Amino acid sequence: MTFSADDFLFMARALRLAERGMFTTTPNPRVGCVLVKDGSIVGEGWHERAGGPHAEAVALNIAGTKAQGATAYVSLEPCSHYGRTPPCADALIAAKVVRVVAAMQDSNPRVAGSGLQKLRDAGIAIETGILENEARELNIGFHSRMTRARPWMRIKIAASLDGKTALGNRTSKWITGADARRDGHRWRARSCAVMTGIGTLTDDDPRLTVRDVETPRQPLRIVVDSRLRITPEAKILEGGGVLIATATRDEARNRALANKGAEVVVLPNPEHKVDLLALAKDLAGRGINEVLVEAGTNLNSALLRAGVVDELLIYLAPHILGDAARGMLDLGELTEMNQRLQLSVLETRMFGADLRILARPVIEKQGP
Repeated sequence: MTFSADDFLFMARALRLAERGMFTTTPNPRVGCVLVKDGSIVGEGWHERAGGPHAEAVALNIAGTKAQGATAYVSLEPCSHYGRTPPCADALIAAKVVRVVAAMQDSNPRVAGSGLQKLRDAGIAIETGILENEARELNIGFHSRMTRARPWMRIKIAASLDGKTALGNRTSKWITGADARRDGHRWRARSCAVMTGIGTLTDDDPRLTVRDVETPRQPLRIVVDSRLRITPEAKILEGGGVLIATATRDEARNRALANKGAEVVVLPNPEHKVDLLALAKDLAGRGINEVLVEAGTNLNSALLRAGVVDELLIYLAPHILGDAARGMLDLGELTEMNQRLQLSVLETRMFGADLRILARPVIEKQGP
């Protein structure tokens, strides 16, 4: 399918609009819509939050009667089912648009092509696939939850150039500069949840809230604590909105934590640790699309071994901490080079003096 320069221009605009819901749409996808008639935009909008109007509805409301005969550029297939709002496909049909260009098909099984088919059946021209990769990346957590029944899990690590995350005495403030830390808060803000382990809680007593950027909501905070060692005085419990994943059943501790506004979920594996794959699936059931992990060596490594890590967000600071400092991951002793963790680097960017690397584990295809 061949798209025109204008098609790319207007879809890029729809994607930029969708990004305005970066911090707010969870658990829904981020979606933008642009209505174009005779080469001019007559209406546009984006989905701001769950329960609010969808991008198409906002754009149609602005366009009014000018939507008749227009082309709708939508960053995700219009929905075809009744949820908290009516189907967007029906609204586009009623407005008498003549063409719908969607960046990609919705991965939600409740939609999954049915919205586009409804539009085709109404005689509307349908085209898909323009800027599809960009659209998928914008909602990578939503698509992960829809297709794999688990969130997109991203590990954030701040380290020295020699890969050390803390001194031998566990001191880690501050490895990176203010610009890199502020960027880290942007990743917190876009995430549905921020996860840490009891080791980090014991060493640093963090709050894990978004502070350095403006956001209308705080992500769910998750503590992985197999033996339920967290104390009710931990700063992370302030203000509620905390989920504690454990392998230990202790009703007295559960009540004390519940009084602080925390929820405890017991998910043991055969080794009496938290079953991390089961935790990932539990989070998906709660509508969690993206998880940012800000933890230490033990939890980071355990998540990698469990196969639930999708992305690494590594900030490298221009200094050396030496062999006695703590490393970023414990992969055990490797005896063959093919045992190494291979990464595909998606992006590198400087924040002040620090280098940010966005990378994903390379998954080798099985079979021919």
